[in-house]
Amino acid sequence: MSALPVPPTAAAVRRPDAARPAGGAPPATAGARVEFRSLRRAFGATVALDGLDLTAEPGELLALLGPSGCGKTTALRVLAGFEQPDSGEVLVDGEDITRVPANRRDAGMVFQSYSLFPHLNARDNVAFGLRVRKVSAAERHATAAELLDLVGLPDHGGRFPHQMSGGQQQRVALARALALRPRVLLLDEPLSALDAKVRLTLREEIRRLQLALGITTIFVTHDQEEALSMADRVAVLNAGRLEQCAPPAELYERPATAFVAEFVGTMNRLPGRLTGTGSVEVADCTLPVLPADGEVPAGSGPVDVLIRPEGVRVEADAEGTAAVVSASFLGSVTRVLLDLPDGVAVKADLSSRDAVDLLPGVRARVTPVPRPVLVVPAGPAAPGVPVTDERAGKAATA
Repeated sequence: MSALPVPPTAAAVRRPDAARPAGGAPPATAGARVEFRSLRRAFGATVALDGLDLTAEPGELLALLGPSGCGKTTALRVLAGFEQPDSGEVLVDGEDITRVPANRRDAGMVFQSYSLFPHLNARDNVAFGLRVRKVSAAERHATAAELLDLVGLPDHGGRFPHQMSGGQQQRVALARALALRPRVLLLDEPLSALDAKVRLTLREEIRRLQLALGITTIFVTHDQEEALSMADRVAVLNAGRLEQCAPPAELYERPATAFVAEFVGTMNRLPGRLTGTGSVEVADCTLPVLPADGEVPAGSGPVDVLIRPEGVRVEADAEGTAAVVSASFLGSVTRVLLDLPDGVAVKADLSSRDAVDLLPGVRARVTPVPRPVLVVPAGPAAPGVPVTDERAGKAATA
């Protein structure tokens, strides 16, 4: 699939009833501010949203990320008007739209399953909402052609869904969502049904298009790589509550809670012991402890220390207490899996140049990089946190 060329007319997508300024392109989409205020939604005994407070700023792409059942799709459906909250409010640019019908919310939505009309060609699928609003045929066709060009399908207007690939169908669905020039674009796992190569290309194209139009976009995904690579900010949800909302780098480097630390990216759990002075002893080192949930753990005793693979140093050492299990070459980085004497598995991401001697069976010395760490109570990971068994090459959910 070729990369999407964002043409000079990217800012020209307009409301069908908007007048085009003489001698110039129509105005660009103005991003809206979206607010969830104390949203609660329960389905019987299952609480999907438990007092959610979250704001999407004008023109930003905000990703909602979390384990299955965390409430991210429910939040999106409440914003779209497909679900009504039990309590709380939804505001767009300060206007309470909680009880406004879905068809009057000025939001475009793209679904995982494309949801194109099989009996309509691409042009008529894109123009469907305009036809419902009784826009003239000439303007419908002009807007549909403009949008199909915008999403990289200028020659596909006459094709029906069964004549297009999954990636092409999703581009048509995106164009249809933009046809009424909504103030907010909602994406509900739009890439999960596509193969890996198409998914990578299309996520880059969606981001380029969103930046070109300046439209506020809320993107639900279970794929951490998608969220971290596309979003201005990522909101991590857990059990219907917001754990943290921050730019991707901050979320990864400075997680606000232990759940975020373990859910986002890969994390080692190493046994350690709190000293009672705001530090922890781990792998023959003493490291300062970062606050989690707003507090630095008090007291002393056994804990698990959370350290990312790039925060682990490994050196071949015949007297070392760790044993190399495997080394996976990933280009400039090699991921080394080691066993500690107590049976704990440790993952370390090393420069491939530094990992050439770390072959399976080699004894090694493992030390953490000297920087502050998070600690959690000793024991298994929290429910919902991905647990990876690298020996089996598969992942499960705790």
